[in-house]
Amino acid sequence: MAKRVQVVLTESISSLGRDGDVVDVAPGYARNYLFPLGKAVNVTPSVLKQIEKKREKEKIAAEKVKQEAIEFKTALKTIGRFSIKKQVGEDGVLFGTVTNGDVAEVIKSSTKKEIDRRDITVPDIHSLGSYSVSIKLHPEVSAEVNIEVIS
Repeated sequence: MAKRVQVVLTESISSLGRDGDVVDVAPGYARNYLFPLGKAVNVTPSVLKQIEKKREKEKIAAEKVKQEAIEFKTALKTIGRFSIKKQVGEDGVLFGTVTNGDVAEVIKSSTKKEIDRRDITVPDIHSLGSYSVSIKLHPEVSAEVNIEVIS
């Protein structure tokens, strides 16, 4: 069996790992593909120190993003309720439905902060009234927002 060499990835490769991972690969794969394309470097103590510093910076940045999500969740809770105006037919039935895009738009107009509409879960809304909408602000932080549909 051929000897394996350890390399540090400088970018994410789907079949091997993420940027900064130390992986074992075949020597020919490293020599002929990874090194010439700049996708990996040899493992040395200085490279390992650089990786450690980079991971610390990434960890701090991720914690900051999570903290911002928690603060925005608090801001949404403070606001309490958002109103969405829709055109209504007879018997209080809406023309169309309230979509996650509508919710994202009303939140952006109120808070000046943009939320990706794909992170908003809206129940089926076909009539006037109050509804609860779930928003995923961060992989570990989600918020519940009350929405009032008015004519």
